[in-house]
Amino acid sequence: MYLIRAIIAAFFIASLPVAASAAGLRLCNQSFDVLNVALGEPDEGLVTTRGWWRVAPNQCANLLRETLQSQLYYIFAADVFGNEVLSGATPLCVAPRRFEIKGQQDCLLRGFLDARFVDVDTQGQPSWTIFVTPRPGS
Repeated sequence: MYLIRAIIAAFFIASLPVAASAAGLRLCNQSFDVLNVALGEPDEGLVTTRGWWRVAPNQCANLLRETLQSQLYYIFAADVFGNEVLSGATPLCVAPRRFEIKGQQDCLLRGFLDARFVDVDTQGQPSWTIFVTPRPGS
């Protein structure tokens, strides 16, 4: 009888909705490359960029752990040789080493580098996962 109750309890616990702690922005690397990832996040009318997360093949990284507050975020990824793997049309600032940059005007004049970030529309969801897949021909 005890075993049956334990099995029933385990089933109900496994079927509960994911807790709020699972909210956030996550990137999963399904490519064959180790990726260096940067994030752009809206912040009080400006955009703040942060980096770098190193994400191995077949691994995921939590870029933000809290419930998403914006619908639009920006992602840039390059392989360990500096080749762009995930780039788009939105120019934002990055730096060669770990960084947090508030405001995105005049990157080069401020001593930063320009990178072209992909716009990620989270559709107003509290959490979102971005999957980076292999490049064609890889």
